[in-house]
Amino acid sequence: MKFRPCIDIHNGKVKQIIGGSLNDNDNQAAENYVAKQDAAYFAGLYREKGLNGGHVILLNPKGSEYYEATRAQAFAALKAFPKGLQIGGGIRAENAQEYLDKGASHVIVTSYVFQNGQIAYDNLEKIKKEIGREHLVLDLSCRKKDGAYYVVTDRWQKFTDTKVTLPLMQELGISCAEFLVHAVDVEGKAAGIDTELAGLLAEFTDCPITYAGGVGCYEDLTRLYEAGKGRLDVTVGSALDLFGGPMEFERVLKYCKK
Repeated sequence: MKFRPCIDIHNGKVKQIIGGSLNDNDNQAAENYVAKQDAAYFAGLYREKGLNGGHVILLNPKGSEYYEATRAQAFAALKAFPKGLQIGGGIRAENAQEYLDKGASHVIVTSYVFQNGQIAYDNLEKIKKEIGREHLVLDLSCRKKDGAYYVVTDRWQKFTDTKVTLPLMQELGISCAEFLVHAVDVEGKAAGIDTELAGLLAEFTDCPITYAGGVGCYEDLTRLYEAGKGRLDVTVGSALDLFGGPMEFERVLKYCKK
């Protein structure tokens, strides 16, 4: 189980927020932590530790008064750790190459591929053709409804009609290098992982999957390892001491390696 670090950027600052709390209309979110350091600081730390494959997420949409400040922070992070970080947030076929040119190893896509409740296969093919399958990460971040997990888009506000299932992952896995999955119902709460979702994700073995959401203690890492059959990588956000939480960064790294 690899540790995949994160840098979430909102209103031009590195933050940890509660999943599903973003409000684009007034650029508000329920905050767990606002870092004093900039994104480049965290990227440099991850580079020093050799933590490739983390993700930078831009949480402001294009058109927000903070969008350019958030982008500037993201670009600074990519410069500090070239080819070591993935990036997501408003990525489309038209701008994906720009982020790769700025130093991202992969781009992470959600809303561009999942539109109007459905999978936009034309867009998936377009971005895959533009940058190559090897640079594409599909975000299957999801929430539970009526006993099933559904992909959510637009800062996790909108449910799609797309259920996260093994057949779906098998279908989409041929078009991407990895999946990123936030368990949105527990994201940012550090109150325990979604073991049911982890078990579902572990059924798919064709490409790497990073699980994020709910890790609040070291025992949660063990639970994720067991539920995910050792096949899932993990992100720890607000529970990490880097972001004001109780879990020591260095101990988490050792725990995941063990």
